[in-house]
Amino acid sequence: MALPRWFPVARKEAVALLKSKGTWILAPLLVVWGYGPTYESWDVLGPNVTVGFVQVAGSILLPLGVLLLTYRSIIQERTSGSLKFLLGLPLTRTDILIGKVFGRSVGAMLPFALATVILGVIGGVKFGLFSPLRFIGVFLVTVLYIVVLVSVATAASAATTSTVRVTSVLFGGFFLLLTLGWKRIGVGIYSAVTGNAVNPLEPPADGLLFAILRLSPGRAYRTVTNWILGLANSGGQYTSVIDVLYPGISTNEYVVDVAFSGQPVPVYLHESLGLVVLLFWGVVPLALAGYRFKRGDLA
Repeated sequence: MALPRWFPVARKEAVALLKSKGTWILAPLLVVWGYGPTYESWDVLGPNVTVGFVQVAGSILLPLGVLLLTYRSIIQERTSGSLKFLLGLPLTRTDILIGKVFGRSVGAMLPFALATVILGVIGGVKFGLFSPLRFIGVFLVTVLYIVVLVSVATAASAATTSTVRVTSVLFGGFFLLLTLGWKRIGVGIYSAVTGNAVNPLEPPADGLLFAILRLSPGRAYRTVTNWILGLANSGGQYTSVIDVLYPGISTNEYVVDVAFSGQPVPVYLHESLGLVVLLFWGVVPLALAGYRFKRGDLA
């Protein structure tokens, strides 16, 4: 069976990333970032608190690392002139995009996998045997999240013509607004649309508010992983969700089960639909960028 045409591009990208020191520096940083047991999380999850460490490792630091490893994937080829050489081979521009996404995804996935194994060993020794199914489930969803992030970064790199622009789009827009600040921005959008102010400690039982909050790929990722952890329906980090539910603690995280207490929850807020949001971010930006990339100049 013949390999796809984009496979050599993917192999080249994966090898280049795996030879980079920055890629492997990410692994211990993710371990330090992810490991953070609390009394409340242990009380609620028991040994499965280790699974929560994987979710934390996949939040904030991992997206930043993946974007840093990927944002120059196309623009670097364009500015150096090597993109013209690639297209001199029996490759289409679509082949190049697919190869870049697959190769960079593998390159970013392996240090995360190493960090996951280390977190699993540390957590297993310290807190006991956790659910392997939940652990694998959160790991696989995080792998999907990595592919989505690589896809978004590759799309931005293909659609822009300068490093300054792609940096502004990804780090000023996608990371700062959609990853770090979407909770505040989403609430602001909801208030502007409905005219209703939101008390973060007592959010309204309005499906529109929670649907807007779930549009962020990061919050969609945490919604699905909280579901796998067996926690309440929320796009917040698992420790924040536990704090909302824990007696005597109050925090400003948005939890569907608390807001809709005793009321029917709209079906579109089911946690599994967070996967649809992730797939949207993985496919649509890359398709739009691919359309522009195929018709744009190489300079």
